[in-house]
Amino acid sequence: MSANPTELITSDKNQTVKLIKALLTQARRRKKIGRTVLEGAHLIDAALRSDYPVLQILLSESAHTHSEVRQLLARLPSYVSISTLPDTLYRSISSLGTGIDIMAIIAIPKHNLPVINDDCLILNDVQDSGNVGTLLRTAAAVGITKVLCTEGSAQVWSPKTLRAGMGAQFALTVYEGLAVTDVLQQVKVPLLATSSHTDTLIYQHDLSAPIAWVMGHEGQGVCDELMQCATPIALPQPNGQESLNVAIAGALCLYETLRQRQYS
Repeated sequence: MSANPTELITSDKNQTVKLIKALLTQARRRKKIGRTVLEGAHLIDAALRSDYPVLQILLSESAHTHSEVRQLLARLPSYVSISTLPDTLYRSISSLGTGIDIMAIIAIPKHNLPVINDDCLILNDVQDSGNVGTLLRTAAAVGITKVLCTEGSAQVWSPKTLRAGMGAQFALTVYEGLAVTDVLQQVKVPLLATSSHTDTLIYQHDLSAPIAWVMGHEGQGVCDELMQCATPIALPQPNGQESLNVAIAGALCLYETLRQRQYS
């Protein structure tokens, strides 16, 4: 039997239900109160494995019998409250089509940008949550732990980006809402940015020393202010396509960096 405080919620007028709805749909509300929602067992498991504090759990009545849910609940610290909702009420607020009916409220971490002297990934106004999440997953996979996001980028801790990142956020230190001037001031390693206007192919460039890869806006690319301070690097496209998706380009750059250092 769980020792956690428990509550049964049956009304959509309940304050917790209203809060969840707002956090799932409103970027401004998430930013204002510094909270977000993890939907599904995988993300909650990732948070618990990283010892990231969970503030509250909500689940449907039927989810209580699910073996994966029971294991998650058994791992919760005793102070975490558990709220149960009728299945129909839960599914009326959930943004997932299918899956295990469990979600958690967590605090959004805030970090002050220090001087960066080692590898990092800079997302310069990457606006699509799927692209941001994929880039975070790739950074975590190759061992980069610092990600810097300029103020036009998609919210790293939005429910949509969290799903796309598959929990990579918990393996990273992410600095959000940065001005380009702050990035240039604090990042002390060379900046590299993909560009179609250079003859320097990525396979010909030495990536053995610490670097900052810059990935830009899906349509406009890396802004002029950052590009002027970066070394342009080309990804070969023999068939002449106009450009690669930013998440694909980022994955190629990060994995070529890894290859040169560990598998050359």
